[in-house]
Amino acid sequence: MMQEWFKDAKLGIFMHWGIYAVYGIAESWSFYNGEISYEEYMEQCKGFTAKKYDPKAWAELFKKAGAKYAVLTAKHHDGVALWDTKFSDLNVVKKTPAARDLIGPYCEAMREAGLKVGLYFSHLDWSHPDNASIQHPDPTVFNLPFNKYTHPVGEDDYEAWERFLKFHRGQITELMTNYGKIDLLWFDGDWEKSAEQWRFAELREYLHKLNKDVIINSRMLGYGDYKTPEQGIPIIRPEGEWEFCVTMNDSWGYVPTDHNYKSTRQIIRMFAECIGMGGNMLLDIGPLPDGTIAPEEEERLLELGKWIHKNQEAIYSTVAGLPPEHFYGASTLSKDRETLYLFLFDRPWDSFAVKGLHNNIKRISIVESGKELQYKKIGGAPWANIPGVLWVNIDENDLDPYATVIKVELDGPLNLYREEGHAISKN
Repeated sequence: MMQEWFKDAKLGIFMHWGIYAVYGIAESWSFYNGEISYEEYMEQCKGFTAKKYDPKAWAELFKKAGAKYAVLTAKHHDGVALWDTKFSDLNVVKKTPAARDLIGPYCEAMREAGLKVGLYFSHLDWSHPDNASIQHPDPTVFNLPFNKYTHPVGEDDYEAWERFLKFHRGQITELMTNYGKIDLLWFDGDWEKSAEQWRFAELREYLHKLNKDVIINSRMLGYGDYKTPEQGIPIIRPEGEWEFCVTMNDSWGYVPTDHNYKSTRQIIRMFAECIGMGGNMLLDIGPLPDGTIAPEEEERLLELGKWIHKNQEAIYSTVAGLPPEHFYGASTLSKDRETLYLFLFDRPWDSFAVKGLHNNIKRISIVESGKELQYKKIGGAPWANIPGVLWVNIDENDLDPYATVIKVELDGPLNLYREEGHAISKN
């Protein structure tokens, strides 16, 4: 069952941190796609120091950003674990100058800061000799080209696959039992095999025996708790619980040549659109090999946080707002549905419109300042159940440089006009 904290969280921070930050190249995919040899990719282990790793500073930054949870890549597809797993020597404790467990301090720091703890774990492991031991039962669904890291070279070897499943379950068990309560498991890499081959139904049941409250993301081929649209913000609101994961620039991990950062305004707009459709946003950063965070990313997190904290009543503990036809911007609703929050992205000439409100209005104000705004309804035919358009006046001096949040207090639960319109037979 989905936990209430996730529905109310709205913002999480994703961290893609691993040896790929040393050369500043794509995590795992760079060797899979032949951009670099596997051997050269693994040479990065020598430069992964984590010497300035300060998870308490991370947690403080995330809290200032307004986040309620965080997700760290415990192991990506390359198989390099950030903890001292007993199931493989391929971990930062044994193979890198970091020479210590990085998961434990992260979990402790997030909990101390009041943030929920999430861990990313790739089902597949392109370094494990048994990963590519059997083929997907339906090759037409496997949308990646043949690759030695994923496809068996000869016949299917089911004994090898059993060994891999034991390894897979073993590492997940370590993460779930060695670091206190894990609030969220963010899986990835489910596409190489079927749900039956992965035995995901069995895995889900096992995870809930370890922790009945753990939330599991969608990358379990139908056995997860919520959807995870990636990089492209949904145009149509997804059904059920969901979370939009997105990078600050074009890269998940640290890539120093990638300067295509989204502006703070663009990030705030994406965030408002997500919560306006009832979802969360999982905003990604890529720490450097020493554990520090790029200044461009820190700056945006702090600016996002300042805006969120000024407008938090319109963000946390709200639900999805108006359908898009009613207002040209994002919106949220209080849980009792009697307060509507409007996120005004663009600069109006003198007023802005809200359509289809049957409700009478008690008061309209700016969330940040509390300043009351004047308004009037124009048109409509109330006697025929057709509401007019609500026009709200706002002065340019009252606009927020990122997004202005307007509070509309209604005379009862939101009552929307959702019809095509019709001729009026009586005036």
